Amino acid sequence: MSVSISSDPLDSHALRDLVSHSGAGAIVVFEGTTRDSFEGRAVQRLEYEAYEPMACREMERIRAEVLERWPESRIAMVHRTGVVAIGEISIAIAVSSPHRGDAYLASRFAIDAVKAQVPIWKKEVYADGTCWKANKESGEGVS
Repeated sequence: MSVSISSDPLDSHALRDLVSHSGAGAIVVFEGTTRDSFEGRAVQRLEYEAYEPMACREMERIRAEVLERWPESRIAMVHRTGVVAIGEISIAIAVSSPHRGDAYLASRFAIDAVKAQVPIWKKEVYADGTCWKANKESGEGVS
């Protein structure tokens, strides 16, 4: 499947394999990972929740838009749910294209669109408490 939600650890190499082909002059793999701090606070882990059918539909819509804008590209993406430890991958996006510029643009478009539009909620667990976060791109904030 080219888009998915998974509670299992993500394998960006498998995603890369989905878009690889002999006509690809470039393959860009984006991995969004859990960092150990945010705005000066120590992060212990992230926890993601999603309404999977709706999230997958929206990710598929984004994928279709990428293919419309960059028709020679291939794209696959997966977002993690559940507990995501420091250093683990929360989202992986792989894009192949005959040219590197298109691969970079399509990848950037896809991650920005996912963060702004896909119904996935993130709880940041800090050493001093927790906080539900909306993506800054969506213009919403939940504390």
